[in-house]
Amino acid sequence: MSKVLVIGESRDGTLRNVTFEAIAAAKKIKSDGEIVGVLCGDDNLEELAQELIYYGANRVVTVADEKLGHYTSDGYGQAVKAVIEDEAPDAIVMGHTAIGKDLTPKIASKLNTGLISDVTEINEEDGETVFIRPIYSGKAFEKKVIKEGLVFVTIRPNNIPALERDESLSGEVESKDVEIKDLRTIIKEVIRKKSEGVDLSEASIVIAGGRAVKSKEGFDSLYELADLLGAAVGASRGACDAGYCDYSLQIGQTGKVVTPDLYIAFGISGAIQHLAGMSNSKVIVAVNKDPEANIFNIADYGIVGDMFEVLPLLIEEVKKIKAEN
Repeated sequence: MSKVLVIGESRDGTLRNVTFEAIAAAKKIKSDGEIVGVLCGDDNLEELAQELIYYGANRVVTVADEKLGHYTSDGYGQAVKAVIEDEAPDAIVMGHTAIGKDLTPKIASKLNTGLISDVTEINEEDGETVFIRPIYSGKAFEKKVIKEGLVFVTIRPNNIPALERDESLSGEVESKDVEIKDLRTIIKEVIRKKSEGVDLSEASIVIAGGRAVKSKEGFDSLYELADLLGAAVGASRGACDAGYCDYSLQIGQTGKVVTPDLYIAFGISGAIQHLAGMSNSKVIVAVNKDPEANIFNIADYGIVGDMFEVLPLLIEEVKKIKAEN
């Protein structure tokens, strides 16, 4: 039987949604294969491992060590490589996240194998598994087929739907001891800026603001709408450069790439660098007072108007709908 390894990723004690999406991707790669989850951390990973099984993993291997409490490419690389050598999988899947983008090329190099990154779609064509990924900042897509050897891919969050959670599923969870040694990087403390609301890279709805938001206070209204819709807040580089919000919210070629079901852009002109980070969103709504703004060229729906007039009306309308329901 073929075997697919899914490298899991957790944040603040919970699994990231892209890990569940990676299991669905693994099923597409080897529909009749055994799906083996891999989890690394510094404490009891049993509960997280069980969650992987509920989402379709047949078996989970955990590696627990105090040196794996915070991600380092050295530590996680040693742990994951040891599991790969034991399991000898036919394929490996991980999310195309900050950690995935850092870890997978290093592992691929050590395994002397190729890597297809940022996959947005997996199809079967003429008996072959075809991986589709964006190129040229999302202006085009290419198809990749692996003819022989290990299949190693990362998948973009929010593109391959996760399987339904099923608590009736069961599977084995086994702990593996790996000696983590010779770490070149030791993380003594992690200081995080306060995170508000939904994780931006995995949100199904994103409310984004540009330089036209004019101030930090202007972003308060975006957060209000985001709270009503269960959305995440993002920003253009111009808004970040102006100090209206933190750079962790930046969407674009030098920021985060998002593919939500709904992307609402307020006061964003649509510079090509920003479009590279959000143009693959399923539905794009743009609000801008400039009818010639580039954002309207890719928007599914456009509102030509002052965002400070449109946004309060939209918030009130959403409140009415929620009150009625």
